[in-house]
Amino acid sequence: MTQQSMSKKQMVIAEMYAQCKSRGDLTFNNRELRVICSRIGFSNLYDATKIDNSSRLPQVLVDDDVFVVHLGEGRHGFVPDIALGYHSFEEIPDDHRVNWPYRRSVLNNINTSESNVLSVGYNHRIIHDFLYEDITASPKIYGSNRTKTPLEYRIGGYEVNAKNVQLEIDLTAEYLGAVTVFEAKNGAPPDFNIFQLFNPFLYYTKLKDTLEVKIADLNACYLVRRGNRLRLYLYTFADPRDPASIELLRSAEYVLVAR
Repeated sequence: MTQQSMSKKQMVIAEMYAQCKSRGDLTFNNRELRVICSRIGFSNLYDATKIDNSSRLPQVLVDDDVFVVHLGEGRHGFVPDIALGYHSFEEIPDDHRVNWPYRRSVLNNINTSESNVLSVGYNHRIIHDFLYEDITASPKIYGSNRTKTPLEYRIGGYEVNAKNVQLEIDLTAEYLGAVTVFEAKNGAPPDFNIFQLFNPFLYYTKLKDTLEVKIADLNACYLVRRGNRLRLYLYTFADPRDPASIELLRSAEYVLVAR
């Protein structure tokens, strides 16, 4: 990948990585990042370190097999082994594909935001069928939420003690004490950043362990929409303090068929 073919965001991360390598310290902060963003002309400082799937990593990170983690309070670090930070979507078996009759709303396709993807899944009872096998279930839903919390976890051989990490949760559903956190995307990404699910999962695990919230079950769902197809992947973490312990519980594809 040449510099000409890189996006400005990739150029920012590649230069930040080069600086970190040259000084022998793979951690950095937003002050340093702001200088690079200004020089390259990338205006969204807080988006610079958000890399949703591994295909968007600059080539130098792929070559060195490292990715970015958030350490909280405007600090970040480059960590070895991309496979620990990104998870490939599993193949969905043919018998897990469902034609789903629906009556299209005039608002279904007015935008491509994550909230709209989730709205389609919820309004047409796809989420109800997938999670609870009951389209008459009445889960309580809580919209997009941002919060800050300390997170302690292991990744590879590293112990991470992150302070005031900002969490972004696209949607949370609760039904009979079972809590599901959601991440949603349009398109067909090859994989996803595990921390999009892991950080919210760890956050609710902490609340459950401290008895602040009575949670009977906890899992995480990734919903991907491409055209008239919605794919849902339900995950858990065998070790809630190890993002690499992600495990698929089940998956399904719903093909929207207009009435």
